[in-house]
Amino acid sequence: MEKWSLITITVLLGLIVRWSVSFGSYSGAGKPPMYGDYEAQRHWQEVTYNLPIKEWYFNTSDNNLQYWGLDYPPLTAYHSLLCAYVAKLINPDWIALHTSRGYESQPHKLFMRATVLIADLLVYIPAVILYCCCLKETSTKKKIASALCILLYPGLILIDYGHFQYPSIFFKTKEFQF
Repeated sequence: MEKWSLITITVLLGLIVRWSVSFGSYSGAGKPPMYGDYEAQRHWQEVTYNLPIKEWYFNTSDNNLQYWGLDYPPLTAYHSLLCAYVAKLINPDWIALHTSRGYESQPHKLFMRATVLIADLLVYIPAVILYCCCLKETSTKKKIASALCILLYPGLILIDYGHFQYPSIFFKTKEFQF
């Protein structure tokens, strides 16, 4: 029981640190014409939702690859598509083809930050906990310490929550792409 209490505290600490970082600004905020990685992630949702799959990676009149062209593997694009379906339910303007370029609002930023947190809760954090709990010939203390180090790794936290990207999800999906 003590092990699971420590794991719970470790996960909660990781979540608090992640969400705290998300209160900061991000690169490209309010800076046209590209607006930074926040816009890249939003635009990928726009592209994956509004265009047929066969056009996601090709330059067309509706998909200018010079403007944040989708450059991650397909599983990552499906993640953007899933986020886009949710975005469409909340506010269709967030992913409207062409007209949503450079869209920035507090509700949308909260949505984007929440998609990172939810992705971590569904994929990354369970994977870390499972990995650390399955470490053989390691004490409970070392398993908890390993989980804490991985969940508090500043590189992923700063990029995921401070820079509007999803590396912790992308690292997992790239391993399964051929």
